[in-house]
Amino acid sequence: MTPASTRAVRVALVSALALGTVITGLGSASAQPEATSAVRPAAWGPCAADVLAEIPAAERTKVSCAIQTVPVDHSRPRGDSTGIVMMKRPAGDPAKKIGSLFINPGGPGGAGLIYSAYGSSFFTPEILEKFDLIGFDPRGVGRSAPLRCFRTQEEADAVNVGWYALPITRDEIASSIRQSKVYTDYCKINAGPLLNHMSTEAVARDLDVMREAVGDRQLTYVGFSYGTLLGATYANVFPAKSRALVLDGNVDPQLRLTNGAQYDRERARGFEIALDAMLKRCDSVGVERCAFAGDARKKFDNLRESLRKAPTTLPNGTTVTLTDVVGRTSSNLYSPTTFKALTTWLQSIHAAQNPSALAVQSVVDAPAMLNNLGGKADVRVLPETPYTSDDSYYAVNCIDKPFARTNRNWAATADKWEKESRTFGRYQAASDLLTCPTWPTRNPDRWIGPWNKRTKNPVVVVGNYYDPATQYLFSQRMAKQLGNARLISVDSFGHCILGDSAGADAAVTRYLVDLTAPADGQVFQPNAQPF
Repeated sequence: MTPASTRAVRVALVSALALGTVITGLGSASAQPEATSAVRPAAWGPCAADVLAEIPAAERTKVSCAIQTVPVDHSRPRGDSTGIVMMKRPAGDPAKKIGSLFINPGGPGGAGLIYSAYGSSFFTPEILEKFDLIGFDPRGVGRSAPLRCFRTQEEADAVNVGWYALPITRDEIASSIRQSKVYTDYCKINAGPLLNHMSTEAVARDLDVMREAVGDRQLTYVGFSYGTLLGATYANVFPAKSRALVLDGNVDPQLRLTNGAQYDRERARGFEIALDAMLKRCDSVGVERCAFAGDARKKFDNLRESLRKAPTTLPNGTTVTLTDVVGRTSSNLYSPTTFKALTTWLQSIHAAQNPSALAVQSVVDAPAMLNNLGGKADVRVLPETPYTSDDSYYAVNCIDKPFARTNRNWAATADKWEKESRTFGRYQAASDLLTCPTWPTRNPDRWIGPWNKRTKNPVVVVGNYYDPATQYLFSQRMAKQLGNARLISVDSFGHCILGDSAGADAAVTRYLVDLTAPADGQVFQPNAQPF
């Protein structure tokens, strides 16, 4: 794949190969803002061959890598330490270099190490010319001492049997609750010292160590999806050290850190909003461009309810279940370039359910399920990057997001969410709401606010109108909660937008380069429309 082709996908990603960085007893200097720093400069050197194999050939001679030591527990800076793996793509014109630009692709659990080598997918040539791009795998992720709940793949496979992505029947619900508890028991046994120190606040403090290690007085940062929470946390823990922060595809930090269940409930609504908008757009362009057109909303609802009763068999013998449709629809809503294939697939299911109807009868392959931890995470995938079994997604979410310490009421809650969000309510409930109540961490250190510390320069908040994973309302709330922020919007589908809207890209470029913040409330268009 070329770098440009990576723009089609905005989903979760965890790196496949662990570097083997170990937690040691060698303490690092404190990253607390009030402490006297003794952070060692980053020791850049060649990247490992398997890392270079994941990036475009033209970038391999440019990049360098380093491992930055940080405390496992930032409140005990002389205690155990761990390593954060970083990759640097140097500024194209060293004479014009402004500093470093750190990138986080989200997740949580997104392995961001190689994103610096794909900067042309997200940033304008001027940014590539004037900034070193720094990608990194956050603590417990990818090559940075990955937090793993299992010793073998066989253990993981055994736990996944009977753990349903969309549990509906009494037996499926009971089995999923049981297997989820087995999973968290494995995490308690195998996850190691990082288990209690995976909060977003800990990662923000790591980021401050990395900022100092590369020689920057203040942080320049772009965060996508969950990475917006990391950026907002940094802005409030280290407001004086924040130079320019861009947050694209925003969470609602206050809600996420104070009421995990309500946050996920509202997240399900965001997927419903995006689905409804896609179906309306399908009808508006007609069957010539969208095979599912023709009262697409009614057709989708009927298709879904039919699958709730029984699977549908396509003419080629493929069996389609409700889980298939909900999972693929959720996944493909991240990327507008997949809408045409998704709606053609939906039409083939509709035709199979209604053989007497005048409908497209051909069978099409379902659009690929994006590699986003089964719809649980929110990062953009890059090409040729396989999934790994690190368990950072739950490790972060179950520390950050508070839930009741029991899942005995899960079935009733899932029923309620499903009534409100018929397609995605139960699907969303089957993630954190099911698993976090039995997560083994108790009373973790985590930042829960305030969120209104004032940075010298405004934080730039970017939101898509029809973002499924982080609905537009969340971007509005982020901008209001931050002490100094500007909100720019894009009338677009899909999750996150930088690299796909010339207007938004130009505004962000001027901000990052010149510190000229865009006017609040501007609305831009995407470079391309779906269908």
